[in-house]
Amino acid sequence: MTRFLYAIVELIARIHSRLLELNDAYEYNFNDKELHFIIIGALGMAMILVIYPTFKWLARNNHIMVISWIYVFTLIVVITFAIEIGQRVTNTGAMEFADIMFGVFGFITMFLVFSVLRGGYHLFQRLTGRGGRSSRAKRDDEWED
Repeated sequence: MTRFLYAIVELIARIHSRLLELNDAYEYNFNDKELHFIIIGALGMAMILVIYPTFKWLARNNHIMVISWIYVFTLIVVITFAIEIGQRVTNTGAMEFADIMFGVFGFITMFLVFSVLRGGYHLFQRLTGRGGRSSRAKRDDEWED
């Protein structure tokens, strides 16, 4: 995983260098802040064009848990990086990549346990005739009124 992250950092560094070369070659003379504004803005919009239809499809096909997992996973990654950076800045601990990996792995492991328990619960409901999509949909409709 460390190699993968270093490869990503190297790729980003190459892209950064190439963008600076293009900025200089075409004499746009954008400063660092303007380049960040343009590139991150464009990257964000590109991600929206991919993520929005994906999430719309997931929501339409009743995969809200997948959307929730993606959102929480993203937050966990950001939070773990923020904690490690905060430790580095404040000298309250050691900034270690392994801490980030173990934190993310902890979330994934606990989510897998949750998924197994949730799957067992739903299986029990179906087998005993107490659940299923139709009764769940009726309950959801009741809450929407």
